[in-house]
Amino acid sequence: MRRVFILILLAASALVISCGTTSHLEAGTGREGWNSNYGFVFVHGLSGWGHYDPQNKIIPYWGMKNGSLVKKLRKEGFAAYDASVDPYGSAWDRACELYAQLTGSVTDYGAEHSARCGHERFGKDFSREPLVPCWSEEHKLNLLGHSFGGVTIRLLAHLMAEGSQAERDATPEDQLSPLFAGGHADWIHSVTAIAAPHNGTSAYHISEEKEREKFDPGESGIKDNRAAYDIASYDMHIQNAAEINRRLKTLDSVYYFSFPCSMTRTAADGTQEPEEGITEKMLLQSSRKMGAFEGTTADGLSLGREWQENDGLVNTISAKAPDFAPSQEFIAGTDPSAIRRGIWYVMPTYRGSHMSLIGGYSIKNDVTGFYVVHLDMINRLP
Repeated sequence: MRRVFILILLAASALVISCGTTSHLEAGTGREGWNSNYGFVFVHGLSGWGHYDPQNKIIPYWGMKNGSLVKKLRKEGFAAYDASVDPYGSAWDRACELYAQLTGSVTDYGAEHSARCGHERFGKDFSREPLVPCWSEEHKLNLLGHSFGGVTIRLLAHLMAEGSQAERDATPEDQLSPLFAGGHADWIHSVTAIAAPHNGTSAYHISEEKEREKFDPGESGIKDNRAAYDIASYDMHIQNAAEINRRLKTLDSVYYFSFPCSMTRTAADGTQEPEEGITEKMLLQSSRKMGAFEGTTADGLSLGREWQENDGLVNTISAKAPDFAPSQEFIAGTDPSAIRRGIWYVMPTYRGSHMSLIGGYSIKNDVTGFYVVHLDMINRLP
């Protein structure tokens, strides 16, 4: 145990040294009108992978059909990175892993959380290979999360600001991870959620148990004994997502953006059906089920037709903005100087499947230009 805390202290010291000598503009030359060029960290969704996973070199999660999006963005002058968090873990576990990668430290899931959820407190050690050169108030980061990655980065931002009272109560001060201490909201410049189930997804509610065996977007690859409430699918149930939303703060110091997606169109009977040409074949079945459901779920939730439009895995309405958070529609052409912190800007709905904005899986879709536009706007923010 003592060795673990020594590693944490050494990693933190190394971070301070590197941040003291690194410019946030060094990844690119900087363009006219840019006010910053902080690092951009991309976080994958359910079943995903990233920098630390060997398959990322063969098929990058970000840029599946057209080559690594991260590499392309770097050529455009952006400091881009792709994280690797637990593909099936809870938002909490994933946020802790992301923090460790960004700070080059030992993953600490927290004394209280790990005891309650029945797993080891400490995980992988990233002290020898941090994901980014440095992270601090002077060297902020922009976080972008696809699907459940959007929930992950929201939680990380919240913990950076507020920490965790439960972890502070359960842990001696000299053994507490800085993540759970809070007070670092100003280390994050922006949060961008992409096709994220902010308010959960009806995919986990629309079927009875026997039917769910045929259509299960959940954790078929799980092999450990983690608690049933410490996995991604639990957090994506609508009622559980609502609990997360009640706890998470929208920070006054951070810019927020959300891109919903839609691959459906209105059918003759008024329900939603997948649209040809933009539909991933692997998502057809789930899209049809979600697009036709209206009524009370087996879990006792009442969902109206507003929940039928979807991207194959996430309801479009859920991907717009978290419940209980301030939000407004983004108006195309808005000058970056007019964009405010502490409010979710709901970007125009992207016509495509859940996979479209990561470069597709069965449909070729180069999204480099899409991200160049968005990242350029972020760099122009005040």
